[in-house]
Amino acid sequence: MSLASGCPNAWPTEIQRTLTVIEDRGGASALPYYRALNLLPDASDTPPASAPSVIPHPATESDMLPVRSALLSPGDVTPRLIRAPGLRPVFVVGDDPLSLAWLQRRAGTLRDLNAIGLVVHVDTRTALDSMRRLVPGLQLSPTPADDLAQRLGLRHYPALITATGIEQ
Repeated sequence: MSLASGCPNAWPTEIQRTLTVIEDRGGASALPYYRALNLLPDASDTPPASAPSVIPHPATESDMLPVRSALLSPGDVTPRLIRAPGLRPVFVVGDDPLSLAWLQRRAGTLRDLNAIGLVVHVDTRTALDSMRRLVPGLQLSPTPADDLAQRLGLRHYPALITATGIEQ
């Protein structure tokens, strides 16, 4: 039984003003049930306090750290073809020695591709800043990227993912 199926004439005036009756097949009002369950606002109730409009402190990138992927680890990536038309190039790295060497070696290509970097393993802001200094001009964002890894069947990094393939 719902309030909408009850008799409109038995509803409080404020509800009658806000509802548009599409069809009325008669029946008994459900209003007594709603009142018994305390589901309708009482005119004597004070309105609930509004939520604060200011967050105690805005979230920062440091609040996201440490980042650790549950599905990805450093290792060899076997190159393979994929079909992802329109995908902007993305690379997946961590702050491990393999990833850092890969970043240095591939930085020019990554810049040329305007690739976005997903840092899937980094513990501190200091480590993330150090990675950024290593490859200036590349966007590095901390994120576990587990959803991406699962969708692409990716198990290891560092990796470059383009619209046509995955490679190391």
